[in-house]
Amino acid sequence: MINDPFQMQRELRYGAPVCDQILTGRYFSIGYSWYFRQAKWALEIVNPLKPLLPLATKVSRRNVFRADVRIPPRFRAGLNTYEEPVYDRGHLVASANQDQIDIQNSETFLLSNMSPMLAAFNRGIWSRLEAAVRDLAQQPDILEVYVLSCPAFYFDQEVKTLGTRTRRLGIDVPIPHAFIKSVLAEKRTGALELWTFEMKNAALDGDPGDYLVKTSDAEQIVGGRFWDRVIDADMDAMKARRGTIWPRTPQNAPN
Repeated sequence: MINDPFQMQRELRYGAPVCDQILTGRYFSIGYSWYFRQAKWALEIVNPLKPLLPLATKVSRRNVFRADVRIPPRFRAGLNTYEEPVYDRGHLVASANQDQIDIQNSETFLLSNMSPMLAAFNRGIWSRLEAAVRDLAQQPDILEVYVLSCPAFYFDQEVKTLGTRTRRLGIDVPIPHAFIKSVLAEKRTGALELWTFEMKNAALDGDPGDYLVKTSDAEQIVGGRFWDRVIDADMDAMKARRGTIWPRTPQNAPN
């Protein structure tokens, strides 16, 4: 159908978990949760314009944080939601993954693409994982890299929030206990490779590869199937095992 985002958006070709509202962007898509008042997931192709603009230079980071007016006001964050300095407006789709033209990079600063991340997490292990994914996308045997990023909540633990409901149309946003990133790479041979990471929203040490998990376990935490449009026994087998990580990444990398 012409209004079916799964038929229109390149990044959704292999599927995405269920959500309350799909926000189709110019270069990535958000699956929004009205209950959690933030994205349930964000799905992108890393550097999606590379086949069209292979010689394009990178644009400057835009830093134009703003509310996403496609979401009803009672369910969307505003800039005053993120006033606690301990937490960053953490990108789910990284700014550095979408930096070939201005509008592409600007769209990553919609607050629908943000989730409360502890600053040390966002600027540490999460940033290093984002850099590792970009390195993967540059490998000569890789055609495209699809990335699904999800806030995660553990319901046996207290859920804290940012923001306040006392202001007019004010909301509070639950702080995720962890974040999950599932990376699907399509190789030039047509084969698919899969890696999924689960990282607590905390100052974490080590390398991203230390946080690999089974994709099937991550699906249960998020509450939805990943890559469900791949109907293949090999995908079921990949989801049931932990992937292996690509080479280690620099300690300081932009997000």
